[in-house]
Amino acid sequence: MSELQIEHLHADFGAGIRGIDLSSPMPESMREEILDAIDTYSFVCFPGQAMPDEELLAFTRLLGEPEPEHITLGQTGKIVYFGTVGNVGDDCVQKGNDHPDIRFQAGNQLWHADSSFRERPCSFTVTHAHEVPGEGGATEFVSARAAYDRLPDDMREKIDELKVIHDYVFSRSQVAPVNPNHAASLPPVAHKLIRQNPRNGRKNYYVGSHARSVVGWPGIESRELIDDLLARMTRPEDIYAHQWQAGDTVIWDNRCLLHRGASYDADRWRRRMRQTRVAGSDYGELHS
Repeated sequence: MSELQIEHLHADFGAGIRGIDLSSPMPESMREEILDAIDTYSFVCFPGQAMPDEELLAFTRLLGEPEPEHITLGQTGKIVYFGTVGNVGDDCVQKGNDHPDIRFQAGNQLWHADSSFRERPCSFTVTHAHEVPGEGGATEFVSARAAYDRLPDDMREKIDELKVIHDYVFSRSQVAPVNPNHAASLPPVAHKLIRQNPRNGRKNYYVGSHARSVVGWPGIESRELIDDLLARMTRPEDIYAHQWQAGDTVIWDNRCLLHRGASYDADRWRRRMRQTRVAGSDYGELHS
């Protein structure tokens, strides 16, 4: 990354990168450097960007195939590529704490990997911050690679061949009702528990709030294992909390990170972040 300035954000992962305008035409060599940075750091933040929706989608396409936003697709059948995180919609009206949309977003406060509940989970999430609260509203991240590296050998051997059911309705119905059409569009899926990055060989395990049960295991034993793995991954000292600034464009690798949102006072503060995702590849299915 000779042309870019990198600041390490956490001992396990994460980098702040300066020296590039993501909305400008980008040579293939710079695109490859960004992809290499994602593979290396799992989380990359480019501060001070101007990224309206058109530029954000164009940048997302440079990274791969955009993933259709699952809520709109499930509820209406329409394909859109953007989601809004926060309490300010396209009409610029602020939604308060009691608004149904804000209560539904409380599910984002559970540790999760985006789209793990899809047959083809997404690879990257790309988020641009337009408005951020003056207090609260951070997003916390942990590395499933570092957590895998910390596992004792007998635990790695125990979980090596397991598959886990990921279920959106299981996860999100804990915080708010799920639209029936949306629920029907996302049946439970099984994914390998151990995944491996095909570019650098780093392994991780794949759990989170959407992980419901281990294939072939009794329910209680399934939950004990999944909860134990999640607890090992989310120790306080292993968390990086990203304090958003307006103009941040952040890419995180859902294949090997979990994240959760911290609460904020939606009655007091405005928050608007636009988000796209890059559809998944064969990561974890052919390389594990």
